[in-house]
Amino acid sequence: MRLNRHLLLINLLCALIFAGLIFYGNFLLFTLAYIAVFVFTIARTAIQVSRKRVKFYFFVSYSMVFLFQIAANVIVVFGSSETFADMFFRRLFGVLILLIPLVVSRYVSVGKYAGLYLPSVQDIATVSFYEFNSHIKEVQDATHTLEKVNQNLSKDNLVEVISDLPRHSSFEYINNGSLTDEYFAQAVDSLCDPYIYIIISNTGSAASDIISVFTKKQFNHASLSFDHDLKTVVSYNGGERVYPPGLNHEMIEFFSKKSDASIIVYKLPCTRAQKEDLLEKVREINELGSAYNILGLVTKYSHKPNIMFCSQFVYQILKHVGLSYFEADAAMVQPTDLVELDYYRKLEFAYEIELGKD
Repeated sequence: MRLNRHLLLINLLCALIFAGLIFYGNFLLFTLAYIAVFVFTIARTAIQVSRKRVKFYFFVSYSMVFLFQIAANVIVVFGSSETFADMFFRRLFGVLILLIPLVVSRYVSVGKYAGLYLPSVQDIATVSFYEFNSHIKEVQDATHTLEKVNQNLSKDNLVEVISDLPRHSSFEYINNGSLTDEYFAQAVDSLCDPYIYIIISNTGSAASDIISVFTKKQFNHASLSFDHDLKTVVSYNGGERVYPPGLNHEMIEFFSKKSDASIIVYKLPCTRAQKEDLLEKVREINELGSAYNILGLVTKYSHKPNIMFCSQFVYQILKHVGLSYFEADAAMVQPTDLVELDYYRKLEFAYEIELGKD
């Protein structure tokens, strides 16, 4: 009973701290909060993790996250802000990234690795050969996972993503008319094709690598195409530093950012009328304006209807024309959900392209 009481008090205290930061936090308070969480996670790892190599990977990962938090605090949380609503959501974002090290610590389960050790001679005598090898494999898998996390949260990836943040807006439309008349002409020519094409991709971009740390999925981008040859691919993205982040035309070369980049294409049967409605919706978004919902990846909130991220856009537009094949909150849909949640097998596999191969 006393333990439960203490846990309740701790939870209430944390809730008050988070609420205070969201409504009254300033740059100094957020910085101190990031430092406190960083020191806590490092200290906890130093005490609970016994293997030096695993401990090292945790230290590096938490350090990378801490650098990301400080940079985001400067650029995003306390960047230019004109309205109370804007400042509120910026602080909310600041609190959410404050939780990243704690979530990682719990998800990976630091305590799980605290007891990892190679068995002694006495242990070997009392356990089976199978159990011994299973234990070794568990250590190797844990180390491999941490190496992958460290690679995806590399300095280059974090710097690239952070430097790109000022181009984004999760509150106002900043992309307008990026789809050209030539694009729509090609899309109209494909209306006779009785399918719409859904593409999930492993692009190897910095953002994709960082997202994969949390989704634990290989494919972290989703797109739509009106034609089989992918001349009319469209989705929400960063605009390749050519167009503003939002609804943009995508070309195959955009997906090839690393040697093992690949895309998988599925086709979904549809009527000409559905395809025309879908194209009209794309045209409407292009005219009204759009923005990439980068905060929505964490908060699952869209300030305006046309502020979305890639899988949110694909699911929402399919649902708009009656082509959705599973029920979900669009803001919660991940790219791989578009395939994994196809319980009724509405999709048909079309082909795969391994972009890193000649």
